[in-house]
Amino acid sequence: MSTRNQNDRAAWLQGAGAECSTPLQKQGRAWRLILIGAPGVGKGTQAAMLSEHLRACHLSTGDLFRSAMSNNTNQTLAMLAALDFMRRGDLVPDDIAWGMVRERIDCLRCRVGFILDGFPRTLAQADSLKRLMERELLPLDAALNYVVPLEETVARLSGRRVCESCKTVFHLTARPPMHAGMCDHCRSRLCQREDDRPESIAVRLEAYDRSTAPLIQFYENLGALATIDATGSPAEIFSRTMIALQGRRINDESRGTTARIAEATAGS
Repeated sequence: MSTRNQNDRAAWLQGAGAECSTPLQKQGRAWRLILIGAPGVGKGTQAAMLSEHLRACHLSTGDLFRSAMSNNTNQTLAMLAALDFMRRGDLVPDDIAWGMVRERIDCLRCRVGFILDGFPRTLAQADSLKRLMERELLPLDAALNYVVPLEETVARLSGRRVCESCKTVFHLTARPPMHAGMCDHCRSRLCQREDDRPESIAVRLEAYDRSTAPLIQFYENLGALATIDATGSPAEIFSRTMIALQGRRINDESRGTTARIAEATAGS
């Protein structure tokens, strides 16, 4: 994927006061999407592909946390509180994670739209985000739920490698780099995230089932859920995603037309 079309996400990664030096340009509809799925399902890869295709900004809370740990971000009160938990190896509580996102409200307001990857993770976070978007008059287009069998999830996680600099994701078998241990784009070193090590995978999946899976019902009740089969190549998964989004756009336009007809009929 060409990096020249990617926002540097400075406002997202660095926090209050930062501005993106390479902002995306709005092209057509501004999409606002939430990505849901267990660790290793491929949300980050799909988010990057959606960002380039839809021209919406990829907002990853995972990248935000990792940037904070690398001291590449402004140390706001919410960020400092989150770092205390992360350094102890504990999960960041709902209210602190929400505080970090809320501090970056301008990213949610961005006129090109957003693809929120890694947030919300709990019902409390989802409800807070829903109320904020309603206050800001920001309609949610879809919550994309990526699903994959457990055994494939484990294989994906244990083989994943991430670029230390540009965060591009590779896989030892499914998407290997051209040169072992080196990013194809910026030539930086590839590393295995601590939470992708085999001993951490079972813990992550258990935590997901316990706290994040209920989001599926939450967004289904809102009529925003679209479930995507995440098996196969990234291109195949992306194709299914775009078909689902196209279907939602057609349905939205149909509902809008029906509503306008009903208003006109009532006024006649």
